[in-house]
Amino acid sequence: MERAPIKITGVETHDLRFPTSLQLDGSDALHTDPDYSATLVVLQTNSKLQGFGTTFTIGRGNEIVCECVKALKFLVVGKTLDSIVDKFAVFWDGMVNESQLRWIGPQKGVVHLATAALVNAIWDLWARREGKPVWRLLVDMTPQQLVDVMDFRYISDVLSKEEALEMLTIDPALKKQREQRMVAEGYPAYTTAAGWLGYPDEKIRALCLQFMEAGWDEFKIKVGQDLSDDRRRLRVVRETIGPNRRMMVDANQRWDVNEAIYWMKELSEFRPLWIEEPTSPDDVLGHAQIAKALAPYGIGVATGEMCQNKVMFKQFLQAGSMQYCQVDSCRVGSINEILPIYLMAHKFKVPVCPHAGGICLNEMVQHLQLFDYIRVSGSTEGRRVEYVSHLSEHLETPAICRRNRYMPPEDAGYSCQFKEAALSCYSFPDGSEWKRLIAAGLARNTRDD
Repeated sequence: MERAPIKITGVETHDLRFPTSLQLDGSDALHTDPDYSATLVVLQTNSKLQGFGTTFTIGRGNEIVCECVKALKFLVVGKTLDSIVDKFAVFWDGMVNESQLRWIGPQKGVVHLATAALVNAIWDLWARREGKPVWRLLVDMTPQQLVDVMDFRYISDVLSKEEALEMLTIDPALKKQREQRMVAEGYPAYTTAAGWLGYPDEKIRALCLQFMEAGWDEFKIKVGQDLSDDRRRLRVVRETIGPNRRMMVDANQRWDVNEAIYWMKELSEFRPLWIEEPTSPDDVLGHAQIAKALAPYGIGVATGEMCQNKVMFKQFLQAGSMQYCQVDSCRVGSINEILPIYLMAHKFKVPVCPHAGGICLNEMVQHLQLFDYIRVSGSTEGRRVEYVSHLSEHLETPAICRRNRYMPPEDAGYSCQFKEAALSCYSFPDGSEWKRLIAAGLARNTRDD
């Protein structure tokens, strides 16, 4: 029996913000008081199914992304799901190149964050209709079906459709074997939750011990404001976790190029595996210079969470500017743009270690990394996924980490649905928790600033 077509009848947006700045959760060298926030998109349909998508911000400005989603929604309302996904690359190209809205991009900034939220919701709706988690929807596609959702404009000089087809072709028995391994063992993870820049030393030490007891052996620490403070904090971490566990450090774009090189040479005694975002996220050649200078110290460069589109990733990879590719699930334009980034990284033999330091990012990147292992790389060597458990209690299907492993989700969709209680409490500025904080003088309605 032929199923009735699903038509998108409406698009809801929700400005969700969580007061993480009160405890300095998420704080780093440049973003000192973040309130982790989500632009939540809900696709209404002519059926019981809904699609949920999100992008991540850190407070002020989240309402701008919500407004941009509203500006884009005319591209989806009234369309059937099949009319979109049957020609998904064409649809995606039409959205990012909408003749007027692209002027405030193109394919970067607020308009691309809004695109990610909206297209993430379409992927969620598609997976829910098929009764599969997004990772399984992806790994079950044929090579041609996968290529047909990707847009190759501006990257065909590095990755052709023919190369992509070849990379995605896999023996069914091998695919099944890889999938069984992931279901049984999960995917390796590291934690950032012990090392926010605003945390005092004793809290860092206690959290490291807590995570170690739970089986974690890789820790990322924020650096970049003061060199003597960084030395002290990294000494605390290294003394606590011992010589054999891995440490990574993250400057969140704080330094100039020469400053980054000097600073990291000074911190090399603590043996960090990588320095993340050492300088401007747009400085391809600056990252290459840093990578070359730090290679003799065994320190790689990791970046990508603020790379604005697949063209930036192409150039970072071509220039040898990243040793670890940290694509973000909602900084670029959703899965349609993320898949070719994975393939380009595979071609350049650069491991993908997705950024997940934000609300709902754990939930989305787990799907992407499972796809990479099963259909592309077939390896976890040098690969790890960030895990930050803050705020996961507000999601209907939060990511599950057992010890230091992401366990593959089995619920249909892209794991982006927030609980109704979260919407009631944390919608800004009228949610009950924000009303309480504003009345108590602990927060203010920044929309009135």
